Amino acid sequence: MIFTATAVGFSAVFLATTAGAALVFFAFIGASEKRYAAFSGFAAGIMAAASVFSLLLPAIDGFLYYGSLKFLPATLSFLLGGAFFAVTDGIVKRLTTSRLQDGYVKPLRTFTAMTVHNVPEGLAVGVAFGCAAQGESAVYAALALSIGIAIQNFPEGAAVSIPLKSAGIRPLNAFLLGSASGAVEPIAAIVGFLFSTGTSRLLPYVMAFAAGTMIFVVVEDRSYPEEDASVYSRTFMAGFALMMALDVALG
Repeated sequence: MIFTATAVGFSAVFLATTAGAALVFFAFIGASEKRYAAFSGFAAGIMAAASVFSLLLPAIDGFLYYGSLKFLPATLSFLLGGAFFAVTDGIVKRLTTSRLQDGYVKPLRTFTAMTVHNVPEGLAVGVAFGCAAQGESAVYAALALSIGIAIQNFPEGAAVSIPLKSAGIRPLNAFLLGSASGAVEPIAAIVGFLFSTGTSRLLPYVMAFAAGTMIFVVVEDRSYPEEDASVYSRTFMAGFALMMALDVALG
């Protein structure tokens, strides 16, 4: 049973991202700045909420063995994640700005951030099923975790693919990139399953690191005209509220 459940859990997290990315084929979206700001704001809201509720707070709980100093590894890992993405962002800008239109750069950076964000979630699923392999009673808890992450991955897939289409990328290519952003999750889950004992100790560091990358993108990416900034802010709130509701309801 454990291997069947593991296969289902690992597949679900990726297929949910792919299904969300497929919404790009059903969204009749032009490349207007206002619509681009709307979908970018929604993506930023999802990333911010996922960073806080799915990554940073659980990471802090994982540092309880540090006692009163638990803030230290969480803060350092968070800042390291932001610094890592600052460097990555600079590389992406240099590689893309000379070859692509400016509108392509922001959604590609969102794709990178979502991909990095999916790594610790995949590790968490793998660790859960690795622990379940030692006792059948934990299988259902691991399945619940994977289903919860899969539900969260659905809007994340759309949050990658739809802004890419809005920026002018062909729908098929936007779908493939949206799906690819979740491809790392089952790979990370396999790693977490195989090395569940060691990874469970490392997981809080990875989660705080990923949260830093996500928050960096959300804070840095606000270069919109005033009229589009209000659309960005409203859709940011909608995306944040959606992901917060999912995290709290499934937590």
